Amino acid sequence: MRIALLSDIHGNSLALDAALADIATTAVDQYWILGDLVALGPDPAGVLQRLSMLKNAYFIRGNTDRYVVTGDRPGPFPQDVAQDSELIRRFAEVAGTFAWTQGAITNSGWLDWLAQLPLELHKTLPDGTNCLLVHASPGTDDGPGIDKDMPDQQIQTLLNGCSADLICVGHTHQPINRKLDGWRILNPGSISNPRPPVLQASYAILDATTGGCKIEHHQIDYDREQVIAQLQKLNHPGADFIINHLRGLHQ
Repeated sequence: MRIALLSDIHGNSLALDAALADIATTAVDQYWILGDLVALGPDPAGVLQRLSMLKNAYFIRGNTDRYVVTGDRPGPFPQDVAQDSELIRRFAEVAGTFAWTQGAITNSGWLDWLAQLPLELHKTLPDGTNCLLVHASPGTDDGPGIDKDMPDQQIQTLLNGCSADLICVGHTHQPINRKLDGWRILNPGSISNPRPPVLQASYAILDATTGGCKIEHHQIDYDREQVIAQLQKLNHPGADFIINHLRGLHQ
């Protein structure tokens, strides 16, 4: 069984197209999609249209998917702005970006589909490996997530009580293949809004047999400048923030 894992697509259909085209060069049996599908990029509806056409695809929500559906928002919050007026521009950018994405998803008829995504899924591999699919860490789509340089003790705290053998996460936009105690942690990296030094669209292939599993990480180039042109043409409210990510200017 070959499984493609994708996460953190963030409304970037051009990056998604590049990854899916690369995956299509070798057959896969399933797709595991680990959340943050639609915000913040220029084509949230296009992303969902593409994902909905995949066969044997399984989805969970990310924190930004929940923000789009519920109206929750990341910081800065009004009380932060009250204490620091320099945060006004960032506050307005966040509010505008999520309102824009929510409008695009609602107008294209995808809001109900997005709203029904679960927080977690459990899957079992042919060798009996118990897998947990969750966006950030067990029990949550938000928070710090699991960073590749995080100390063992901090990860152990996040995974405390988790009975899965393989924990598949996104959120931190980093390719991770890490073993700790009885757990294996897999992050396929991000399709969009990467964390430097990797600027390509990143995904992973899980090759699972009755004898065990092998993980392959892939990075695929695509035309990031074309995505930037889309954002600018749309006059997207979050353009500056997203462009900085696409150009590797955010850590």
